[in-house]
Amino acid sequence: MSTPGPPAVTALRTVDVGGSPVHVLQSGTGPAVLMLHGSGPGTTGSGAWAPTAQALGTSFHLVAPDQAGFGRTPIPAGARGGLRLWTEQAAALMDTLGAEHYAVVGHSMGGAVALALAAARPRQVTGVVAVATMGAPGAPLSADLDAIWAAPAGPPGARDMLRRLVFDQALVTEQAVAARATAMRAGAAAFASLFPPPRARWADDLTLPARTLAGIRAPVLLVHGAQDRVTPLQTAALPLLDHLADVRLHVLGRCGHVPALEHPRDFRRLLSCCLGGHPDP
Repeated sequence: MSTPGPPAVTALRTVDVGGSPVHVLQSGTGPAVLMLHGSGPGTTGSGAWAPTAQALGTSFHLVAPDQAGFGRTPIPAGARGGLRLWTEQAAALMDTLGAEHYAVVGHSMGGAVALALAAARPRQVTGVVAVATMGAPGAPLSADLDAIWAAPAGPPGARDMLRRLVFDQALVTEQAVAARATAMRAGAAAFASLFPPPRARWADDLTLPARTLAGIRAPVLLVHGAQDRVTPLQTAALPLLDHLADVRLHVLGRCGHVPALEHPRDFRRLLSCCLGGHPDP
């Protein structure tokens, strides 16, 4: 088990959470911010958030775990992946690290976990930034998310997945494809157990009841790409405006499912302002 406490710079460590290892990227020494990745095969906490963490500097104590079944964090014995496990593990991780209050940033699947965590831990969670989020009641499984969850490990599957994730196809470079293919192969065994067909049931698992959303008192910022095909704006973000008590929506044009990649400077400014830091120029 690693020693809890905010690192001065960026560190990768393994934290014992309830007897199960959780691999975590940590950086900075300021207010605590939990950063939760999405559900694509090959996704990890460091892969999703390291560039954002580096750009934000040391103003915040950023905690970006590999959630159970992703990267180097196994699914605990006797459990299976799903919203309840990911929410409980996230809460227990922050308890283990000694964070009494923290904001939560979640992308896609991680956005649903962030909202569930805000509902479950109202005294701890000070705010939520839900990016291209899942979680809206009744949101259907999109054809693109279905294809992403089914993507085979290797370059063809990686290329197809990346093409679905971004609006700007110039971002689907050979280097990006090779890096994602390597990550997909490394996590293939664990990922295979997370979203087996029929996959609509796993999308349903990642939706929150209207009464749960209505009970969230922390302020929520929704950040969404106008051209998101994976979690479309109309079915993913817009319905949440009717359910959350304190909510704002920022829509980025010419943007798909990954605002942090496609509009990194705008995304960091939104994040920094929402978290109470100083946006970069």
